[in-house]
Amino acid sequence: MNKHDKALARLMELPSDFTYREAVAVLAHLGFREVRGGKTGGSRVRFQHDDGEQFRMHRPHPDDVLKGYVVAELAALVMRRSGNGD
Repeated sequence: MNKHDKALARLMELPSDFTYREAVAVLAHLGFREVRGGKTGGSRVRFQHDDGEQFRMHRPHPDDVLKGYVVAELAALVMRRSGNGD
């Protein structure tokens, strides 16, 4: 199992300590890139895929740990993109 598979498996367990850094790595693996500018500012972050799909979240602070609802939304995105979310 490679690093990305481990991160995805960990995400699917909906851990309470999933970090922003891990989320960015998962999104990058799925082909999303961070978009800067516009209404995205401060702690608001937007990621966009070449097919137009977007994922938005708040960058956690002062810790790097994401809120539970963000982890659940990210897991749902992964399921949808892998074809298992229908």
